[in-house]
Amino acid sequence: MNAVAEKPVPSQPEAASSTLPAATPLARRRQIGSLLKPALGLIALLGVLVGANWWLTEGTYIESTDNAYVQGDIAVLSSRVEGTVRTIHVADNQRVHAGDPLISLDPADLTAVRDQARGSLAEAAAAAATGRRQIEQARTAIDTAAAMITQAQAEATRAAADAARSGALTGSGWTSRQANDLAIATSRKADAALVATQAQRRSAEEALTVAEAQLVQAEARQRTAGAALQLAENNLAYTVIRAPFEGIVGNRAAQLGARVSPGQQLIAIAPPPESLFIVANFKETQLRRMQPGQPVRLIPDINPDAAVDGHLDSVAPATGALFSLLPPENATGNFTKVVQRVPVKLVLNPEQARAATWLRAGLSVTAEVDTRGPGATRRGVIGSALARLGLR
Repeated sequence: MNAVAEKPVPSQPEAASSTLPAATPLARRRQIGSLLKPALGLIALLGVLVGANWWLTEGTYIESTDNAYVQGDIAVLSSRVEGTVRTIHVADNQRVHAGDPLISLDPADLTAVRDQARGSLAEAAAAAATGRRQIEQARTAIDTAAAMITQAQAEATRAAADAARSGALTGSGWTSRQANDLAIATSRKADAALVATQAQRRSAEEALTVAEAQLVQAEARQRTAGAALQLAENNLAYTVIRAPFEGIVGNRAAQLGARVSPGQQLIAIAPPPESLFIVANFKETQLRRMQPGQPVRLIPDINPDAAVDGHLDSVAPATGALFSLLPPENATGNFTKVVQRVPVKLVLNPEQARAATWLRAGLSVTAEVDTRGPGATRRGVIGSALARLGLR
């Protein structure tokens, strides 16, 4: 008996899962992108609004240039006399005060010159004193001669009267001719004595004139000697080179024992940070709204995070090109218009300058001038937005 073959039973389909299949990575990225696009658009719109608000309220009023440098009145000190360097009182880059000694030269030779000038002055003073005494003697001699003239005039008058009486008596026979001759001789002698005393007075007056002229010469020599002494003392004082103002020493070229000559540069004094200033060369198109007193922010290239504040002090009276060694002459040749730059002096806030350790003459900075006025406040992008919303 043939067995009946069993029909195969068709397999039943699996029950559908109650959960959704896991999303693919591509679909996940698409979902995230669809969520981020509106957010990014909103953020971009807010950024544009914030930037536009800053530009309209602050940025458009700020004039900036990176053609700006720290400068200061550096004094290069030189010797005013010839000498040998004996002492150097300061170290390199040391801060000094006005009047502090920096370098001393050997004063031996100039001390001797000073002493010699003192001796010459004392000699000239003695000669002037002698001239004054001679004038006093000449005036005394004049007074004596005047008294003698008075006496001689009286004696001549008396002798003339005696001679006249003697002549009358001799004619009438009352006296002898010898007595008459003696009276006449006495009268003539008195006249001669009068003439002699008058000559003595003229001599005394001439001596007074000579003494006065000699006194003028002596006093002139005294003044010359005094000037020579003052010059010698000045030269002796010049052997000590002192700081002309408070600052920092640098560029020391003096060496112990070196022989220096007048005019030779020995050391330099740079001003302290609070005395430094900025010279910014702005384009002529940036100067329209600039006025003294406007606030300035200075960003140093050495450390952009160490910005300091200041204010606009003054604008140069001419462009920098006109102050150059060879000023341009645009009336000849082919003309090419070039935007000119004008130096603008910017002064630092003293307190911030003292705290800024980076300040050195010659460094580069970026200068930003706020042309809104002295009372303007820099808030920045975020600060301007908060101020617009009334939150700051």
